[in-house]
Amino acid sequence: MKIALLGYGKMGKAIEQIALERGHEITATINSTTPLDSIDWTNVDVCIEFTQPQLALKHISYCAQRQVPIVVGTTAWLSDLPAAKAQIKSNDAALLHASNFSIGVNLFFELNKHLAKLMSAYPDYQISLEETHHVQKLDAPSGTAVSLLEDILELNPLYESWSLAANRQEQIKVSAHRIPDVPGTHEVRYDSPIDTIKIEHIAHNRKGFALGAVLAAEFLKGRKGYYQMSDVLKLQS
Repeated sequence: MKIALLGYGKMGKAIEQIALERGHEITATINSTTPLDSIDWTNVDVCIEFTQPQLALKHISYCAQRQVPIVVGTTAWLSDLPAAKAQIKSNDAALLHASNFSIGVNLFFELNKHLAKLMSAYPDYQISLEETHHVQKLDAPSGTAVSLLEDILELNPLYESWSLAANRQEQIKVSAHRIPDVPGTHEVRYDSPIDTIKIEHIAHNRKGFALGAVLAAEFLKGRKGYYQMSDVLKLQS
């Protein structure tokens, strides 16, 4: 498979290593100094995009118009998702996006949903979420944390919102930390006056994220439409 890497920072380089190990070819590496029009897009089977939130929709539209399937790992752009889906549909193209491509994190998402549904019957437990990432992580809370929070809110009617400065019983309190050399840690806690229940995912390196992105690209090649990581892993909530 011929892959274009749109965004060639630490994540792009980790994806490149995994893709080569799996027998794929990197036909383009694109960063802020590389014009999109300088790439031979006819020599690309799938584009993998990890850039900036304000660029995601532009990149999706660009690839859609050229019938290049695109895997998007950029986060904090989902207010543009309806427009992105419209571009994919009108161009009969393909898009797969995820807040986190790690297989372990996506299993953690499913565990979080199950626990949220179970705990919705027990109002004595107060929910909180704590996440820690490296200092280069721009969005806080992270896209992974937001996905966890949105799933809890959908399944637990006792809560109406989340906040980094939660001061009401109906809000989930969120703590976001940025320290050097931490790939990503997420903890969901349920605290009552008598005990605590918590689930946690700790990433040891970027390899899990990179592998998931390559698996997503392998899945997306030859397909049309809109997909998420749960489609790749065939997860059923």
